Amino acid sequence: MNETLPPCPECSSTYTYEMGALLVCPECGHEWTPAAGSAAADDDSDSGVIRDAVGNVLSDGDTVTVVKTLKVKGHPTGIKAGTKVRNIRLVSGVAGHDIDCKIEGFGAMQLKSSVVKKA
Repeated sequence: MNETLPPCPECSSTYTYEMGALLVCPECGHEWTPAAGSAAADDDSDSGVIRDAVGNVLSDGDTVTVVKTLKVKGHPTGIKAGTKVRNIRLVSGVAGHDIDCKIEGFGAMQLKSSVVKKA
């Protein structure tokens, strides 16, 4: 291997490897494109656009659907796939959580845009 791969932008691990068009960190599981590099960990950070799991652009006030079952600490069932979330608000949250919302039966919480689909 002639080239040196950049460290992981999430945890700064030097053990990154290529998987197709992506770079992957084996320690934290973060995946990113080599063009994004460490300066911009997510493609939405440089353009300000937040996209859902299938690539649709999200905006404040949208209604989204959860695409996979999510575990919620302190709740026995969690959020089931197919749950509709109305009136989302886009924020720059902690650890990639960029949607602020209220879910009926759970209350206020933050979600990642990668686990929702625009309804």
